[in-house]
Amino acid sequence: QVQLVESGGGLVQAGGSLRLSCAASGRTFSTSAVGWFRQAPGKEREIVASISWSGSTTYYANSSKGRFTISRVNAKNTVYLQMNSLKPEDTAVYYCAARREATTSTRESEYTYWGQGTQVTVSS
Repeated sequence: QVQLVESGGGLVQAGGSLRLSCAASGRTFSTSAVGWFRQAPGKEREIVASISWSGSTTYYANSSKGRFTISRVNAKNTVYLQMNSLKPEDTAVYYCAARREATTSTRESEYTYWGQGTQVTVSS
């Protein structure tokens, strides 16, 4: 069993930065791939980025490529999402999710454990 808690969301002006954290409990977290997803009002949840258990493999959606960086420190059971050059269209609730497997996936259905989400609001 893995429990996830996101933090670091907030209100920021366009062009600003935020760093989201996903703190996990559970012995299997260090062997789990983790993804960051987001859901804007009226839209479906979409993947933002994902990272393998070792951190050696990462994936970025086109919308986040070049602006966001996903990383993890397994010794701290924490995954981060550094978000730079934020845009109003990045406004959403951001969720972290963990798989039972070590490899990344872009499919929401392949993530078993989910956090409660953290709101990110980017003003223009």
